[in-house]
Amino acid sequence: MLLIVDAGNTRIKWALADQGAAPGHWRASGAVANADLNHLPEVWRDAHIASVIVSNVAGQRVRDQLQLMLPAVPVTWFAAAPQLAGLRNSYRDPAQLGCDRFAAALGARALAPGMALVVATCGTATTIDAVSQDGVFIGGMILPGLGLMAASLAANTAQLPQVPAAGALPPPFADNTSDAIRSGCLSAQAGAIERASRLHGGALCLISGGAAPHIAPALSIPHRLIDNIVLVGLHAAATSSG
Repeated sequence: MLLIVDAGNTRIKWALADQGAAPGHWRASGAVANADLNHLPEVWRDAHIASVIVSNVAGQRVRDQLQLMLPAVPVTWFAAAPQLAGLRNSYRDPAQLGCDRFAAALGARALAPGMALVVATCGTATTIDAVSQDGVFIGGMILPGLGLMAASLAANTAQLPQVPAAGALPPPFADNTSDAIRSGCLSAQAGAIERASRLHGGALCLISGGAAPHIAPALSIPHRLIDNIVLVGLHAAATSSG
């Protein structure tokens, strides 16, 4: 059994896959808050795990804690590479590309091969990356995530409240302050994604991440909402021959 782990800034997502399973086809999956990662060994106890692949963008402290939670089997700490699983990394310094962004691009390529793609992962930060039809990671954009945008308004203005990301899609021109904040933040997120798609020739957008279900309804371009695209990419990387 392969254990796939995506350690983000807020949550740790995981999946268990049988040997030979296609990327995204998992026996089980789940997520915990970073503060609760000590519960993971109990979750994985009877899984007969033979190997592990991990993407970690949460820093050395989480990596050290997670290392103690993982089973005593071979562990691959995933990092961006110049080329992997049919995807060529054209970042100026390929090793500098975030492992989660590279994994998300691998996942997008596995789910929609042979297509020009925009890959939007919407978490604490929102990353929007372009993948060419022939499998080149071109580069991308990074902006504050939906929740971070709203929180920055509450923290840095005297009269604006903290507004949750969840909720019904507000009207574009809202008639109350809370909806106006949500409308503005959603429009900023959707606008950046739509602009990336337009600049990339109208490429299909694959959108994922914790805030994706809130942002996707605001998009006016073709898109697919994907659950855990980083895990899909890690799965593709683990099963790739190079």
